[in-house]
Amino acid sequence: MTVLIIGGNGFLGAELVRQAVSAGLHPAATFHSRPGSGDGATWHHLDLRDPLRLEEVLDTVAPAVVINATSGGADWAVTAEGGIRLAQAAAGRGVRLVHVSSDAVFSGTGRDRYDESCLPDPLTAYGAAKAAAETAVRLLCPNTAAVARTSLIIGNGRSEHERLVHALADGTRQGALFTDDVRCPVHVTDLAVALWEITRSDAAGVFHLAGPDALSRYELGELIARRDGLDPARLASARRSDTGLPGGLDVRLDSRTTQQKLRTRLRGAREFLSGNSPELT
Repeated sequence: MTVLIIGGNGFLGAELVRQAVSAGLHPAATFHSRPGSGDGATWHHLDLRDPLRLEEVLDTVAPAVVINATSGGADWAVTAEGGIRLAQAAAGRGVRLVHVSSDAVFSGTGRDRYDESCLPDPLTAYGAAKAAAETAVRLLCPNTAAVARTSLIIGNGRSEHERLVHALADGTRQGALFTDDVRCPVHVTDLAVALWEITRSDAAGVFHLAGPDALSRYELGELIARRDGLDPARLASARRSDTGLPGGLDVRLDSRTTQQKLRTRLRGAREFLSGNSPELT
């Protein structure tokens, strides 16, 4: 099976590449600014805003499956239009597509938890871009594509959330962690294993890949600090609702239906940040 990983030099993409190589696969992966360092992968420069380059990469790799693990942030041309363009190309070539999306597609208002049947109602430009790409994937590839929504991705000190906690604790960055901004963090290793399980199957539709623990960003920061031997008391707290910043406050992905379909167990943050939870390989 020839697999192309879009965004292979990102945080999640790099873990997907690492696991593929460890499993004896030789994946192709794309980068925007610089190639990744994973031995055993073939790297291709790609800007999802460039339709001709996308076709060139697909022609060169001729993948059976494409995993879109790129974020793109709030850049509509990359996250929305790039995702749509990729879905069009996959549909035209009969290529299976696994599209990684985000809990940012939800507003966090009016629901205790969001399961796979919930319709997007984003509040931010990033969430709207992710929702637009999701819609295109499901419309263009209804029987061959999987949309995998996830939450805050944590892992072994390398995630942006862990780096932020360290910077706040050692005073190199000013700011606070919100006590009313709730998500369901997932470990990058668990997430990548689950994505590979979905990739190897022929399952289509929407999947939720988030941990079972709902935590505020401040609670998550405390767990990270304790695991890493930092003083949680050095972390300032605030309420996001007092800042006027856009975005959903309490967005809890319900992954129970997806979890029943997978062999991979998605650990909660209290478990994988306890210091006693073994790392998956």
